[in-house]
Amino acid sequence: MSAIPRFPFSAVVGHDDLRLALLLNAVHPRIGGVLVRGEKGTAKSTVVRALASLLPPLDVIADCRFGCDPQAADPQCPDGPHGSAATQRPAQLVELPVGATEDRLIGSLDLERALTEGVRAFQPGLLAAAHRGVLYVDEVNLLHDHLVDLLLDAAAMGRAHVEREGVSVSHAASFLLVGTMNPEEGELRPQLLDRFGLTVHVAASREVATRTEVVRRRLAFEADPAGFAARWADADAELAARIVVARARVDAVVLPDTELRRISALCASFDVDGMRADLVLARTAVAHAAWRGAEAVAEADVEAAARLALPHRRRRDPFDEPGMAEDQLQQALTEAAEHADDGGDDEPPEGPDGGGQPPEGPTEPDGGADGGSEERSDDRAPAERPPAAPAAAFRARLLEVPGLGDGAPGRRSRSRARSGRATRSSTVEGHGIHLTATLAAAAPHQVARGRSGPGLVLRSGDLRRAIREGREGNLVLFAVDASGSMAARERMSAVSGAVLSLLRDAYQRRDKVGVVTFRGDSAELALPPTSSVDIAAARMRGLRTGGRTPLADGLLRVRRVVQTERMRDPNRRTLVVLLTDGKATVPVNREDGGRLRAQRAVDDALRSAGLLAEAGVASVVVDCESGPVRLGLAARLAAALDGPCLRLEELSADNVAGVVRAVRDERPRAA
Repeated sequence: MSAIPRFPFSAVVGHDDLRLALLLNAVHPRIGGVLVRGEKGTAKSTVVRALASLLPPLDVIADCRFGCDPQAADPQCPDGPHGSAATQRPAQLVELPVGATEDRLIGSLDLERALTEGVRAFQPGLLAAAHRGVLYVDEVNLLHDHLVDLLLDAAAMGRAHVEREGVSVSHAASFLLVGTMNPEEGELRPQLLDRFGLTVHVAASREVATRTEVVRRRLAFEADPAGFAARWADADAELAARIVVARARVDAVVLPDTELRRISALCASFDVDGMRADLVLARTAVAHAAWRGAEAVAEADVEAAARLALPHRRRRDPFDEPGMAEDQLQQALTEAAEHADDGGDDEPPEGPDGGGQPPEGPTEPDGGADGGSEERSDDRAPAERPPAAPAAAFRARLLEVPGLGDGAPGRRSRSRARSGRATRSSTVEGHGIHLTATLAAAAPHQVARGRSGPGLVLRSGDLRRAIREGREGNLVLFAVDASGSMAARERMSAVSGAVLSLLRDAYQRRDKVGVVTFRGDSAELALPPTSSVDIAAARMRGLRTGGRTPLADGLLRVRRVVQTERMRDPNRRTLVVLLTDGKATVPVNREDGGRLRAQRAVDDALRSAGLLAEAGVASVVVDCESGPVRLGLAARLAAALDGPCLRLEELSADNVAGVVRAVRDERPRAA
């Protein structure tokens, strides 16, 4: 049965930047691939998959499973030395599923041959199949961390190394990495983001005529895929021929010193890290010149390359918005032109984001008049206040859920995992075969089972599974007191800075996050649990304060959110981070003359905390109380929640390390 044709590349409507980025990578594969960002339903995957039909065929050694080039065979190829004839095959577009296993990506021991023939043979993975082709990852931002680490190693070295189960193999793995993602589902790790040579943001057109044509072509393709592809075959063939011509020309394209200085000045202007951006920009400009048939790189080539190579490299923080404004690019090009003309003797222009690193460590809340003036328990609650500017962010200490979980791979709490260190074997549970334990269980019975050849005689009872221990990502649910007692500007600034620091930590540890705020008469779910941590950061920056403190209602709302999330994802454990000064109020009781019953409010809050603890939810209370008089109510809440109580300053990993060093230095030394 013949395969259903892919949607033709030439039939794609719009997405000019995406089409150009893919074509330039086809011309010059060393650019490093493309990251495609965009909202759902914008044909990101359709365009990427259509690229495969345009790539020139490859000359390969006929019997080599690793796609070796006959003119430059890999001397370490596991299938070498090669003696078979050369042949041609189409370039491969290999798709890496988000849920793929480590074995599927890098390859592993061929268990069938090992158990039947008694030999150690290597079964290649997707990296071998993608060599000299395209490795495509849909929803790349959801890829598990252990797979990301393997991709980073292969992309950096151009080789895949496999050391496992008695197999030691190294083979070439040079591929064009293409990823698509929806930013609403979370961002990429910075290390992987930097590995993509170019990045493109796609969005659905708001022009009626364009949207109409998109729907018309899609419906025509679905009605007759083969006929639709045939109508666009000549246009695709023309693009494929142009790629071949540009590839042959790319090595002869001249990069003048003037344009090289322009490239360096642009990268310095945008304050990018390292030198990879300069190299990518240079290669992209050369490819663009070859694509348009020029003999040398011109300013227009550098400008086109900058639009594709720099937006994702100017992010200085995980919560910075990606991309760059047109006026910012034009200003940088104007400054770069001066360096291109004068030979580059001047100092590089200062980056648009400014210099200097923010001071580390949390800002200590002021315990003076501001710190205590708004802490009132009567019904004269202060009016709503605008958001306070967050204090400087800091490196957060690790907060983790006790015990051993079964959640999605991450970097926060200990878990039983599909990847990671094998701690023991089991006959009833685990992930994957524990080969050593399986062979050890079968070995004593070989004579009794009548073994006569090299193969091992196995029984079902010999099978052992690997119990692995790794790290999981959690749902970190922030419960933030935004009432009048927290409204002192210095204090709310410190709280916002602490939450942003914890959010950055959650981004790095691959957690989901949610935000519940409580003030006035009720609590609200300010942000439903999401993997997009930068959205949570934006909500916190816009947090307004004022009003009473419905602490009990806030804790009950947290409990409802946890119950809902457990139904959606029963294996993902929750860590509640409650930021409050512990004070609580209740709505006015008209029968007692309007007097707020503070003790009743505190009792309600403690009962709500007990319900949360009974549900088995791990919690951390961050005590935000300040001023000369402290009531210590947050500590009572922490006891009811069965969790630790930390001061704001104790959230900083650097402060904790400093305390540990001080204690160590004060210990008496041996004589």
